[in-house]
Amino acid sequence: MKRRTLFFALTGLLASAATFAAEPVKLGFFMSITGRDASFGEASLRGARLAVDELNAAGGILGRPVELVVEDNRSAPGESATAAKKLISRDRVVALIGECSSARTLEAAPVAQAAGVPLISPASTNPKVTQVGDAVFRVCFIDPFQGDVIATFARRRLGLKRAALLVDATAPYSVGLAEYFTKTFTALGGEVVATQKYAAADTDFRAQLTAIRAAQPDAIFLPGYYVAAGLVARQAKQLGLTATLLGGDGFEAPQLLEIGGEALEGVYYSTHFATENTGAASRAFVAAYRARHDTVPNGLSALTYDAIKLVADAARRAGTTEKSALRAALAATKDFPGVTGRTTINAHRDADKDAAIITVKNGELVFVETIRP
Repeated sequence: MKRRTLFFALTGLLASAATFAAEPVKLGFFMSITGRDASFGEASLRGARLAVDELNAAGGILGRPVELVVEDNRSAPGESATAAKKLISRDRVVALIGECSSARTLEAAPVAQAAGVPLISPASTNPKVTQVGDAVFRVCFIDPFQGDVIATFARRRLGLKRAALLVDATAPYSVGLAEYFTKTFTALGGEVVATQKYAAADTDFRAQLTAIRAAQPDAIFLPGYYVAAGLVARQAKQLGLTATLLGGDGFEAPQLLEIGGEALEGVYYSTHFATENTGAASRAFVAAYRARHDTVPNGLSALTYDAIKLVADAARRAGTTEKSALRAALAATKDFPGVTGRTTINAHRDADKDAAIITVKNGELVFVETIRP
């Protein structure tokens, strides 16, 4: 696997050898920089780079420069565990940032747990992630909350009654989110009229969508990622399906609109961040990101930015980057002022956070509302 080590020097200052005499604080970053889910890794890396730049411009972590060590898992099964082992044993990182996919985080989490090195996932929402052990954290909400949010929005806001499920049977994220959606949707008087399955690598969903069409749903819940979402939207339209397409944070990628095009009109999904957020930290982050990339950030960029800033905050509170002290400080996080909202790490090492609902309108992603736990 190609290794890329990125060191971000002081921004806007004349750095010298004496500026940071101490050994750098190494943060390990493992994501899908290439492969099927590359959009997740690209967005996350942008957020990580911005956070590291800002930390170094402000003096680093405990007076030491921050070095981001990047491993690309290529969206491939098994590669996240390999990346975590390299980052811990070879690079001696003080913390791991990754992954966005719950399945890939679950590969790496036992490695981090065995070494006692904190792992902070920006966006892995499956509850099993932090159940691996006390070294594993996340800065996002979890699927029981997300499933409840989408189902409640579908029933009470949109008035949808008959839902079909299209589930990636190979992904813990998809299977779990479908379960939580179903529980709330049916409890609110809705009916699940069909369930179809697919595998992550599938690109033709016509057989499943034909079966779904026969059940006459008014909603299709697809707890999957953006590639499948765009393809399903296109193929559903070709088959004459008019049911409202619903999804979760796996839809969050710029490529969603590229893949699905006009077929995505009227889609709704839940996510972690909206650029319309009026908080001071959020506004500053959006402005800095826009200045650098000439576009607005998505939820994955924002969550990864928060994950790195949270590690720095925990190290400051602990007074050290020693792994046991850092784990304890992360676990004690309360009301951390992140760009995705104030973050408290609860007893399960999950983040208590709000969710945002996004829709596609006139070919644009449009914020609908924020839903609180």
